[in-house]
Amino acid sequence: MNEKKYLKWYQKVAYGTGDMAANCGYALISSFVLLYLTSAVGLNSAVIGTLMMISKLLDGVSDIFFGGLMDRTKSKMGQARPWMLFGQIGVSLSLFLVFCIPDMGTTMQYVYFFVFYTAYNAVFYTANSIAYAALAAKITKNGQERVQLGSIRFIFATFTTLVISYNVMGLVEKFGGGTKGWRTVALIFAVIALVVNTFCVLMVKEVPDEDVKPAGATNQPQAEKVGFGESLKLLVKNPFYILILGLYLVNYIYSGITQGSAIFFMTYYLGDPALLGTFSLFQLIPVMFILILTPMLVKKMGSMWKVNLYSRVITIIMGVIFIFGALNKNLPIMLVSTFLRNMAGGPLTGTLNALVAETSDYTWRTQKKRIDGIMFSCSSIGVKLGGGIGSAIVGWLLELGGFDGQAEVQTAGAIKMIFSMYAVTPLVLGIVMAILIYFLKVEKANREWDKTHLEGENA
Repeated sequence: MNEKKYLKWYQKVAYGTGDMAANCGYALISSFVLLYLTSAVGLNSAVIGTLMMISKLLDGVSDIFFGGLMDRTKSKMGQARPWMLFGQIGVSLSLFLVFCIPDMGTTMQYVYFFVFYTAYNAVFYTANSIAYAALAAKITKNGQERVQLGSIRFIFATFTTLVISYNVMGLVEKFGGGTKGWRTVALIFAVIALVVNTFCVLMVKEVPDEDVKPAGATNQPQAEKVGFGESLKLLVKNPFYILILGLYLVNYIYSGITQGSAIFFMTYYLGDPALLGTFSLFQLIPVMFILILTPMLVKKMGSMWKVNLYSRVITIIMGVIFIFGALNKNLPIMLVSTFLRNMAGGPLTGTLNALVAETSDYTWRTQKKRIDGIMFSCSSIGVKLGGGIGSAIVGWLLELGGFDGQAEVQTAGAIKMIFSMYAVTPLVLGIVMAILIYFLKVEKANREWDKTHLEGENA
């Protein structure tokens, strides 16, 4: 049976641009805020890491809170789009303010950073990103379209990250360097994000609840409104939620550590900060390429599970090869293994959102209740809590290794720590992700449920 199609091609593209808006802030903060704070402002990396960790604990609580609020929202725009639209105003403002730390004494600078970093993550980005993630389930029920949306959004995300990686350092210098340069760059990306996010929201439309039901079902009840406490109980009853939440967390801890340590690895281990752009190119171009092919791969292999498990094995092999190349400072081996590792890792990036949708549909099938908002909070928890933990770990390990942001030459201990963060840690986390993926058989569970219950209904 052919699934009903809900989206025009331009709506798929418009949805994807939402991740361009998100990454104008996320990529800037995850890759450069630690460098800005240690080098331009002169703050301590371990203190910053601790503040990030405290902030992310608050952030994890707010994710579920905002997910519950979204589930109870009623408006002409739907449930998700209002939060996405108005949340971006706060995202852009707080992004700019994070990179505007005034000369007000060290203690107050830490306080200032914590307040606006927390506002960015725990309040505004939370509301915006949960709504954006949930929107994929609300604008289409078609499984193939969901995979396409996942691929398209992350093509925009990787393109934006690539542009930022290549241009931020140059733009900072162009606009005067130091704190002035960082402030101007943050303002530019904050404005771009606001414009692009608004475009995304206005170009798509949410599907009414009565049109969103498991394929083939004839008499499914309409979704009931679910209270916050009951929503939490439903999450616990879904065995795949913990797995997808864990996968999101590990994936973005991985991302937070590699992105946060990359500029330090290029500058102090390889001795050339300009290599950040080159490595970003070899990381992101293969992801953009494979994301185009991901829907076809999923269709050919019959499930996202197979595609992700097989490709994760390849990423582990390439991780071992990368370490060998890094130990010998063999740039060609490092770049080739980086290219292949990220190409193999691309399908997971493109299917994560679709896997959450499948997990949410499992609750709908088994419990007859719709909790898309709080279910999709795992994506926001993963991006922000996982990424924040990763960034915090970078700050702590830099201090543990004896890193000094004001020194031109680092100690051997600091160099060794930077190497371990960028080269070794991704391999370890990649193995953990492979284990989580192996047990995440939610697609199979949904198919078996449909087969059992729809056969009984049609008997």
